[in-house]
Amino acid sequence: MAQIILITGGSRSGKSAYAQQLAESLPGPRAFIATCPKLDDEMRARIRQHRRARRKGRWRTIEVAVDLAGALSGAREYAVVLVDCLTLWINNLMYEAEKGGEGFSEVDVARYCKKTLAACDKHPGVILFVTNEVGMGIVPENAVARKFRDLAGRCNQIVAQASDRMFLMVCGQPLEFKKGIAT
Repeated sequence: MAQIILITGGSRSGKSAYAQQLAESLPGPRAFIATCPKLDDEMRARIRQHRRARRKGRWRTIEVAVDLAGALSGAREYAVVLVDCLTLWINNLMYEAEKGGEGFSEVDVARYCKKTLAACDKHPGVILFVTNEVGMGIVPENAVARKFRDLAGRCNQIVAQASDRMFLMVCGQPLEFKKGIAT
């Protein structure tokens, strides 16, 4: 069973950098599961920048849009797996459901999260999840944005409940809210 570490915070709070630093402090081979779609030139430039930052750590990058459980199941040989990020994964799930003419509810997100956590149960190492804390700002003005906020919040609650450790990033500083197994 994997040790699960959740790192959350607002935009540009230092979540990814802290997660990478924490992951690189752990022994063993590392995999980075990227959920970010390459939508435009600016996003592709961000992806290149993140890849450059991981070069020294000898990371294997696995890109996945929807099947996070499958990607985790396929990464069992890695002692450390960093998933960045759950909110983009929720975005991808919403997009795929909409593209298929289906709805996507909190029940659906709970099902996907439970399937992902079941894959964590079969992993022998450490899995770090990065996510955005999107519910601390203003109430979004449109229904799709409100739904996204609610789904991301539900996902974060489910993963936080299963986590051994949890950090909230504020201005680049980690605040540990949940202490479980020591790393």
